[in-house]
Amino acid sequence: MHAETLQELSPFEFKDKLIEIATSHKDRILLNAGRGNPNFLATQPRYAFLCLGDFALKESERSYHYLNAGSGFGGLPEKEGIVNRFDCYAALHAENSSISFLQAALSFALDHLGIEKEDLLYEFTHAFLGCNYPVPPRMLPLIEKVVKAYLAAELCGTTTKNEEFDLFATEGGTAAMTYLFHTLHVNEILNPGDTVAIVTPIFSPYLEIPRIPTYNLKITEIKSNEQQGWQVPDEELEKLLDPNIKLLFMVNPSNPSSVKMNREFLDKLEHIVNNSRPELMIVTDDVYATFSDHFRSVFSRCPYNTLCVYSFSKYFGATGWRLGTIMLHERNVFDDLTKKLEAHSQHRLDRRYASLTNQPKQLKFIDRLVADSRAVALNHTAGLSLPQQLQMALFALANLMDENQNFKAEAKRLIGRRYQILYEAIGLPTQYNENSVNYYSLIDLEVLSRNLYSTDFSQWLVQRMSLPEFIMRLADETGVVLLPGSGFDVETPCARVSLANLSEYDYQTIGLAIRRVMDEYYTQFQNTRG
Repeated sequence: MHAETLQELSPFEFKDKLIEIATSHKDRILLNAGRGNPNFLATQPRYAFLCLGDFALKESERSYHYLNAGSGFGGLPEKEGIVNRFDCYAALHAENSSISFLQAALSFALDHLGIEKEDLLYEFTHAFLGCNYPVPPRMLPLIEKVVKAYLAAELCGTTTKNEEFDLFATEGGTAAMTYLFHTLHVNEILNPGDTVAIVTPIFSPYLEIPRIPTYNLKITEIKSNEQQGWQVPDEELEKLLDPNIKLLFMVNPSNPSSVKMNREFLDKLEHIVNNSRPELMIVTDDVYATFSDHFRSVFSRCPYNTLCVYSFSKYFGATGWRLGTIMLHERNVFDDLTKKLEAHSQHRLDRRYASLTNQPKQLKFIDRLVADSRAVALNHTAGLSLPQQLQMALFALANLMDENQNFKAEAKRLIGRRYQILYEAIGLPTQYNENSVNYYSLIDLEVLSRNLYSTDFSQWLVQRMSLPEFIMRLADETGVVLLPGSGFDVETPCARVSLANLSEYDYQTIGLAIRRVMDEYYTQFQNTRG
């Protein structure tokens, strides 16, 4: 298959073809830096999950102790006395640090969040066993309170305003986006032919979803600038003054450029929203936020207008757990826009949600998301599984209790070292960007060739070689798989390297492989000069 044909594919489909090319040589090790699944994870909250599970099963067996031993029969745990029983269990396992973590978590929740130990332990125990449907289906109430505290601290820089927004626990960020676009569509606040603005470059599926025939949305790109550290220039942000733009969509920190939007961007966006576009809907995916220092989400700066999606997948190494959240302030533009729909649309939606409430018009947008996720009629069985919700809460508590942010520091150091090793192997100095989280790195072949060799070579290379050709040659000759930046709407010839999923030695190998292929091109260039 030709490079030009592959370029038409999604970068993730392109990746699969590159893997085929790289693995066609049986004597070569595949180095796939094309996907952002981290190879590090948080262990303490996972150990706590297992210990809590052991206690929960013992609690379950208490209900039917009169049956024959070893029957494998259990029942629902009892709330009364559960903390005392847990203390006895803890005394028998005093050497287990995970038990100490759970005891500290219960004390922390009481002291910092006002949650009674008995209530939280009882909810946690039932959640592990998964013996009930999620009630309410949006999220268990105490687990929601815990996760709210975590998100308020990490995304908004506050520990006191976490009661001002609602959460919907979803099967990862991907489910959150699926539910969101569907509910925006069926509630007629985003209709075929409407225009959405997207801050680019961006995670490629977010460019593809609006173009799906069901949604058929027009796209206005708000282009961040590589020369300005991947920030958005004023003239690009001012595109939002167009009243035809109904929704702004962004990933912050960005993917693939891995840079957070700076304070100037937040100030200007807030000014535009408050003074010119009070009904602009904003959706921000903040999955990489926890790798950043002093992060402030658009959700905290434009609370009325913004719906925030956050996933636990990257920071905690939990992509397989499928843990995501949708955050929406209690007072928000999404609710108000549904109330302004024309009478015939209101009547249709009244019939859609009539089985849930006698006052469908008052149904909040976030609760419509929950209902729509299960075709409305199955709303009573909606919601993320309870063991998943429990693990999410334990992740959140581990972070909240880590006052010195030791886990965050180690995660950032790990990624930072890989970034330095990669660029040292290529032969380039690393560039400091205070807003970069370095989860990914974009290697601009035009800049790379100019800095390593000469401007003449850089011009020659760009004229004669396409980025897909370079990436395919890299896969074929070295077994290294990168993603093309063009699939993320990067306008310059960039390849995306994930710095999260391989070892330091591997990133050295990748850097040397990139340099080797560039050297080969440079030799070709010199031969053309005689």
